[in-house]
Amino acid sequence: MDLKPFPVRVPPPPETPSRPVTDVVHGVAIEDPYRWLEDGQDPETVRWTEAQNRRTEDVIGQIPSRGFFVEELTRSLSEDYVGSPVFRGNRLFYTKRTSGQNQPVLCVRELTGSAPERIILDPNKASARGIVALDWWYPSEDGKKLAYGYSERGDEWSVLRILDLESGETLPDRIERARGAGVTWEPDGKGFYYSRYPKPGEVPPGEENYNRHLYHHTLGRDVEDDPKVFGEGRPKEEMFGTSLSDDGRYLLLTVGHGWNSTDILVREEGDMKGPFTPVVEGIDALWRGRIHGGTLYMMTNYKASRYRIVAVDPGDVAESSWRDIVPEDPEVTLTGFWVCGGHLVVAGMKDASSRLFVYGMDGSGKREIRLPILGTVGSVSGQAESPEVFFEFQSFAQTNAIYRFYVDGSGSPELVLAGTQSLDPSSVTVKQVFYPSKDGTRIPMFIVHRTDLLEGEGARKPHPTVLTGYGGFNLARVPAYASTVLPWIMNGGIYASANLRGGNEYGEEWHRAGMRENKQNVFDDFLAAAEYLIGKGYTDREHLGIWGRSNGGLLVGAAMTQRPDLFKAVSCGVPLLDMVRYHKFLIAYIWASEYGDPDDPQAFRWLYAYSPYHKVRDDVSYPAVLFYTASSDSRVDPMHARKMAARLQAAQMKSGSDNPVLLVVESDAGHGVGKPLYKVVQEQANMWAFLAWQLGLEIEVGD
Repeated sequence: MDLKPFPVRVPPPPETPSRPVTDVVHGVAIEDPYRWLEDGQDPETVRWTEAQNRRTEDVIGQIPSRGFFVEELTRSLSEDYVGSPVFRGNRLFYTKRTSGQNQPVLCVRELTGSAPERIILDPNKASARGIVALDWWYPSEDGKKLAYGYSERGDEWSVLRILDLESGETLPDRIERARGAGVTWEPDGKGFYYSRYPKPGEVPPGEENYNRHLYHHTLGRDVEDDPKVFGEGRPKEEMFGTSLSDDGRYLLLTVGHGWNSTDILVREEGDMKGPFTPVVEGIDALWRGRIHGGTLYMMTNYKASRYRIVAVDPGDVAESSWRDIVPEDPEVTLTGFWVCGGHLVVAGMKDASSRLFVYGMDGSGKREIRLPILGTVGSVSGQAESPEVFFEFQSFAQTNAIYRFYVDGSGSPELVLAGTQSLDPSSVTVKQVFYPSKDGTRIPMFIVHRTDLLEGEGARKPHPTVLTGYGGFNLARVPAYASTVLPWIMNGGIYASANLRGGNEYGEEWHRAGMRENKQNVFDDFLAAAEYLIGKGYTDREHLGIWGRSNGGLLVGAAMTQRPDLFKAVSCGVPLLDMVRYHKFLIAYIWASEYGDPDDPQAFRWLYAYSPYHKVRDDVSYPAVLFYTASSDSRVDPMHARKMAARLQAAQMKSGSDNPVLLVVESDAGHGVGKPLYKVVQEQANMWAFLAWQLGLEIEVGD
């Protein structure tokens, strides 16, 4: 075995011409030296990308631990997984992946009788390369039909199909451009509401990524004859969701304006062209609704940052007639509610860990469901007339599992289905700490390490540590089974996940404290987390790395340009980095409500102030960086990673730094959804081998 330092030959980066383009944006002259790299189809960009990929493969291929990570990640990611329970009729639907499968399959089992589990959709059969994925699926209310969406290469442009579960036949109905279709079945299973995007050519170029409209489809009808229900003449970036009352009398429509505002509208069914009546409209708050027994129940952060649930008569929607059913809790942030067996099942979160409650329909009789350990409740599913409720649960050291409880019972949840794990939970320690940010705000963070790591000599030395975070879009970073992180943890690395502002850990005030003009708070929270880990002796600057993807890629991009001295290495995945032009690519304009619109002079000022691509300086030595992105990403354009890699490579050469800047642009992959297992292994092995190399994690490898 060899634990000695190993040499890695890092060749110079490919030649990258600087061809400055100067824009004057709101009176500010901005020079962009690598504008030409925005065009991913240009042959010169393709050749440059291929050269970058070869260089990265050469460098990472020399790291002895890469083979170790491939082997360990293949093993941990191949362990059986179950999740996403949906209870319809007398059937439980769920996803499952077993060893050797690139994609999860969709299974169903009868809840009475002794019929065995059935696989009803297997995307692995649709592609030998594993690049066809099941994006989403919606069973009918009686569990006899299934609407589902397949897409290829991770692009998420789903094709909607219908499976008859009684006959096993795939019906001829086929609807393209059904990304995020949000299917709502009618009670009789003969039709459904759904959303779809326009086809290229139906709208001006670029607009086909927006203008999602709501339609109704009757089984067997030509999709071109589907009536448009809502969306005509509306803002192009709006998003829609629907639900039907239990008796099918009312259609409830949710209109989303980004991640901080929704409207709720309702209409009585019978006339497809009938108007919708606003319940709440134009209020700067979030609303989620469900009609049951003639009453509209809405969860909202309106006048309640941590959310409350109100009951409304659909015939009298005036605010003065609303009744508080579940009032705001000063310690628990509500995250969802469901009507199950004549009760309200309510999920919440306290200090970034899940809580689950049962109430009467009038809010009485509150009862907490005892969860196995500190962790995260995922999907919850029940039916209005059944007392059975299914939910998924996981934690840092417990893989995802499906549990069941009864709303009229009093016992603990029972385990229904579980994946497999070789990890002994007692071998991992999970600690939650709190630290002050720059402005004094108290921020929580989870620290995960091997249980014996900080004993004896280990308590007195800095350890290779990877810090991650997200901080945006009202999304919390919660305890989740760390299958891709386990090889790092079990071989002596520390993993830290900070709960930054911009998420929903503490309600809407927490979210808004990290969005738009307040985005710098997120970066300050993250930098303070790094300072905490160093100050408490977990690590030092030579052993500290950071990792983030998507909005988290923006986070680490901002962190390394604002404090390049604080980190040794950075892993930056599918990132946003040019915040002056981000809104011009793919679907990114829908994020303007979260980040701000650069076309607005005020928003431009705060975006330009932190935009990582524009903050790179030639006289600064930056940490070692690995960028990874994908050519089929239909959310975040890979131009961000290409331009930033070129800019940092030039800066490192000018500053004399020998810290490498590497770039991987993967083909046949998207933002991450639906990525086959072997591609996940490759991506994650590259990342962890790179971080182990840079942070000095000693891993025994064979000669």
